Amino acid sequence: MASTAKADDRTLDCSELDKIMGKPMTTWMLRDPLSNNEFRRWAQAMHFPNLLHYDDDYAARGRYGTLVAPQSFTIAAGEGHGACPAGAGRIPDSHLIFGGDEWWFYGPRLFAGDRVVHEKIPFDYVIKETKFAGPTCFQRGDNNYYTQDGTMFAKQRSTSIRYRPDLAVEMKSMDQTEDPVWTDEELADIEKRKLIYINMMHELGHNRRYWDDIQVGDELPERVFGPHSVASFATEWRAYLMNLWGGAHRNQDCDPVQLGYVGPMAGWEMDPVEERVNPENTDGAYIGPSRGHLFKRWAQFVGMPREYGYGASMGAWILDYLAGWAGEWGFVVHCNSQYRGPAFTGDITIQTGEVIDKLTDEEGRHLVQIKTKMANQDGTTMATATAEVELPKR
Repeated sequence: MASTAKADDRTLDCSELDKIMGKPMTTWMLRDPLSNNEFRRWAQAMHFPNLLHYDDDYAARGRYGTLVAPQSFTIAAGEGHGACPAGAGRIPDSHLIFGGDEWWFYGPRLFAGDRVVHEKIPFDYVIKETKFAGPTCFQRGDNNYYTQDGTMFAKQRSTSIRYRPDLAVEMKSMDQTEDPVWTDEELADIEKRKLIYINMMHELGHNRRYWDDIQVGDELPERVFGPHSVASFATEWRAYLMNLWGGAHRNQDCDPVQLGYVGPMAGWEMDPVEERVNPENTDGAYIGPSRGHLFKRWAQFVGMPREYGYGASMGAWILDYLAGWAGEWGFVVHCNSQYRGPAFTGDITIQTGEVIDKLTDEEGRHLVQIKTKMANQDGTTMATATAEVELPKR
């Protein structure tokens, strides 16, 4: 593997990070207002068949009278899906994967015609020894999201895991390099299981899920989707608006070369100069650090066994799971997620949740606290989260 690190050097040089902590990065925004088709594309890419986000006729009869963006869509409207301030600062010979997100949502909701201004501020970091890649940097960064009138409607504190891919390969973190094989009967069963959650959303419809009717210990319906594939991961990537050629006011805060990414994984991702020359080099799918998600060769280059999904998408799946259960009169006010491992090609994702508390906060909101888990077909935990969801009271 191409690396400037010495064979016997197992250190991770994070000395540059202290210089940028707490210092705002360049603000970022898309060139054009948001549109309904972008909401539709996002719901489709996130496997979230909630009619409120893609069916005009259904939405017209609902609370808002029109299509509304999923709460998770906030990630799509910003730069780097939250990773920029959590991955700022040079760490030589490194790579990055997502480790978690904490969200606070304040409102309002996003509609067609809105604009989003994204503010990024590196927060903190710590270095720990891991079985995955030896010395590993867990870095956090704040993403503040504002509407066009300056209203801060969401805050995302992302955690990145920054590591040396040569050590990840050396420590033999890669196993299960081949996709699981599903029989026709198993695939048919998966399709039936998918309908459990989908039918729950249809049955609730435009009605309210009342706080009064929820009890501690109540279980949310199982949500299943997949099997994941290169095609589904590519569909996800294309729904992040930052990847559209010419779609955003670019800057070079997140230049992979300056961040210390290894050799061929550096590339020109989101480079404003190269985008005007050959944009295929800049959108992340073909060249640069994100291509490990879509090509096994590059997945294994950074220590992953095979093509793998996006951490930011996992965060969206969690928010969608909660919001779909809460219905259009509910609202996810806070969610703290930890990502244990990505979705791999061939795997399915299974989400479960349980109500662990009911409360009324100092603002008088009626909240239920939910603990949720995401796992694959083998029971391997992919992510866990604890969230507070506001529900209407009778």
